[in-house]
Amino acid sequence: MRQQPFKIAVPGQKTGPAILTVYQIDNISVAMEKRRPFVIVCGGGGYERISDREKEPVLLQFLSCGCSAALLEYSVGPNEFPVSLLELASAVALARQNARDWQIDPEKILVCGFSAGGHLAASLGVFWDQDFVSGPLGLTPADLRPDGQILCYPVITSGPKAHRSSFEKLLGGRIGEEGLLEKVSLEKQVTAAVPKTFLWHTMTDETVPVENSLLFAQALTQAGVEYELHIYPVGGHGLSLAREETAGERAYHLQPYCSGWIDLAKAWIELHFQCFSMKH
Repeated sequence: MRQQPFKIAVPGQKTGPAILTVYQIDNISVAMEKRRPFVIVCGGGGYERISDREKEPVLLQFLSCGCSAALLEYSVGPNEFPVSLLELASAVALARQNARDWQIDPEKILVCGFSAGGHLAASLGVFWDQDFVSGPLGLTPADLRPDGQILCYPVITSGPKAHRSSFEKLLGGRIGEEGLLEKVSLEKQVTAAVPKTFLWHTMTDETVPVENSLLFAQALTQAGVEYELHIYPVGGHGLSLAREETAGERAYHLQPYCSGWIDLAKAWIELHFQCFSMKH
């Protein structure tokens, strides 16, 4: 397996470039070339930081099912919208441009986000075909398009069930700008162009209420977008894998009943994207 970091510079960055670290599984010598799905992981942290528990442990799970994967250390406050969105869009484009060298399928590029990172992933899902994303990057919407998205207890709405501090960090001094807070309320931005989606949340999440996922699922239904939704009756926010390896010293993050989400996500990837495709 190879590990390689890439700097991603976009307009508006205040704290330097984002870092995309690519983990590539080397193919065993065969007559045909394997092209794997590629998953870009965006940890949560309220657009203020990025949680370590939602980085490598999650990425290793995707590697274990035959995907290649990457971690995006995207920009958080004081950077403001749409800087992190442009970074994730650039990461998708970079993967597509390097598909042959990275041995990935350019039509099987997925984004996976947790909490505020889920808002980031879903933002690309709803905005990838918008001029305000492709224009500043000098790319086409087709370059930036995610083929699927995995959203884990995502921040979605800026309405009554919002995780308010995430939006305060995301928008900074622009939070009062007319129409902007509604624009980043993603359940209001869903169209039929949103990619296939896997969602999970817990009923007892007191930080990012379950209504965030429910509102997004409802919007996907209305737009005719295929999705899979899992709601667990127990468990708080920020569970990551909900296993010992991501719980650390906090028993709060150990919730075995919820830990099956990652196996469900792997099965969803296999169903829609397969572990790998064979190309001559």
